[in-house]
Amino acid sequence: MELLIVSFASFLAGFVDSIVGGGGLILVPALFAVFPNVHPATLFGTNKGASVWGTAFATWQFGRRVEMRWAALLPAAGAGFLAAFAGAWLVTVVSPDFLRKVLPFVLLVVLIYTVFKKELGRTHAPRFSGAQEAGVAAAIGALIGFYDGFFGPGTGSFLVFLFVRFLGYDFLSASASAKLVNTATNIAALILFAAKGHVWWHFVLLMAVANVMGSLLGTRLALKHGTGFVRAVFMVVVSALILKTGYDAFGR
Repeated sequence: MELLIVSFASFLAGFVDSIVGGGGLILVPALFAVFPNVHPATLFGTNKGASVWGTAFATWQFGRRVEMRWAALLPAAGAGFLAAFAGAWLVTVVSPDFLRKVLPFVLLVVLIYTVFKKELGRTHAPRFSGAQEAGVAAAIGALIGFYDGFFGPGTGSFLVFLFVRFLGYDFLSASASAKLVNTATNIAALILFAAKGHVWWHFVLLMAVANVMGSLLGTRLALKHGTGFVRAVFMVVVSALILKTGYDAFGR
């Protein structure tokens, strides 16, 4: 029964994450609710083991239908991969508790900015090209990759917002681009968790299949309905993240 519950949660997480990020908002609480006495590292590792597959498949699906600026995104993915390792190492020696209280306010600023900038991310008009675009993208990848390794909630949504705001991508292209970087950061985290034995591989298999199925459905909807749909889902997910992280920080 536990496996069925967390696999259904993994399906929903893959669906949401493929559109705009934020799948951890669904799957991580589900794992903690079903297995309240298990070490958190094992639950985080199992989450990564399942979700990385849905994110990777979403990247592949988007890459076939959306313009992917590979010359900029591959350096961003590489920077994110290395920075996620650094963030994961730092969390072993420094507590991320201070971020817990700051995060809801950062997300609130992102939401307000997106709501009032109604044209933000509606058209795809990259601001940079060549080495300059690769440099900015790599900086974004490193910053959010480090955050993902150190703390994590909202990683995909932050990537989407920064690609829209600083690179001039529309929401659909930003979501596609974010998937590639997020796949790299998830792989980095998974390697660390697996090396320390914190992955339930017997659970991961079915959860990964469910996550991919949800991801394929979400990607299909995003491609069908375009950037306006992705923008709307982005605002819903960020709003949910504000409530969840605010409760975690101040409601307990």
